[in-house]
This record gives sequence, structure tokens and C-alpha cells, in this order.
Amino acid sequence: MIIRSATFVCSAVTPEQYPPDDLPEVAFAGRSNVGKSSLINKILNRKKLVRTSKTPGRTQLLNFFEINELWRFVDLPGYGYAKVPKEVQKRWRPMVENYLTTRVNLRGMVWLLDIRREVSKEDLTLWDWLRTKELTVIVVITKADKLSKNKRNKQAASIAKSLGMKARELIQFSAISGEGKDEIWEALRQLLGVDQ
Repeated sequence: MIIRSATFVCSAVTPEQYPPDDLPEVAFAGRSNVGKSSLINKILNRKKLVRTSKTPGRTQLLNFFEINELWRFVDLPGYGYAKVPKEVQKRWRPMVENYLTTRVNLRGMVWLLDIRREVSKEDLTLWDWLRTKELTVIVVITKADKLSKNKRNKQAASIAKSLGMKARELIQFSAISGEGKDEIWEALRQLLGVDQ
């Protein structure tokens, strides 16, 4: 995929703050510190478009990025980080659910899971909720470079089983090596209906 432009548009909490619904959008979701920002930066060939942090829970708003003036990526707040105050976590859920259920130009979601972690109750709650919606979900398991090939395949099989999927339906990704980047773009192209 040739990325000619990638720009930050805005941060939002309520629908009134969203950009116009004139471009197709793809949401990026996952637990805190799963690597959403790193993945978005890597697939867009940018180093600092999306701010990365070692501190979980830094993304607290819906962040909109316009790509090639043709579509948008939306970075959702990470879930599951215990040190984020409960009142902040309570605000995130309705904010994210509202976006996912009402945004008419939302084409689908890239859902990130850390390959080193088992699927959590929170992950399964989100997965069950997503399956009740008519939303295409691309499942990406991140930090693939952190495990040996053998261990990666075992973890992928375990994660897939927990989600009722096959391991080959998951995309293994590394922000360091770029492994999985082409597969993510192929899935995004199909989702967005674009050629390049």
C-alpha cells in the first residue's frame, strides 16, 4: 500500500466532536499496551504519527487519523489497565460502544491481542459483544517477535481456540520486523474496497 499522506485529524469523546462521516473508517482496539500505536505507525510507514508510550492507558480519547485523504483510522482507548482510575474506565466504555454502534461510516475493526498473553475475560466479553454486531473484525496478534516460532504457533492456536477461530485466521504481527504488515494491508484493502 502506498501511503501518500497520513495526518492526525482530531481527538473526540462525543459524536458531536467526530469528523464528518464522509470517509470510511477502521477502528483499532485492544488492551492497554498491546501495541496499537506501534502497529498503526508501522503499517503507515510513520515513526511518530501516533504517540507511543511505555505507560499503559495513555490513549484516553478516540483519535482520528486521515490516510491518503481517502479513509480514516480511529485509535480507541485501550482496555484492561488496572491503574487507570475507575471513573476514567467507566467513561471509556460508553464512549467506545457509542462510536462502534452509531458510526455509519465504520467499515470494521482491527482487534489486537498480545501473543504472549492468554485471552482474558475482558477480551472474551468484547469478542462476544462484537459478534452480536454486524462488524467485520480483523484479529491481529502482536509482539510476535517476542516468542520463538514454535511458541508463537502454540500461542496462536490457543488464542484462536479461545475465540472459536482457526490459527490461520489470525495475523501474527511484529512492529519491529514488520512481519504481518502485508497481511494486515490485504485485509484492510478488502475491508475498505481499495486497490492500492
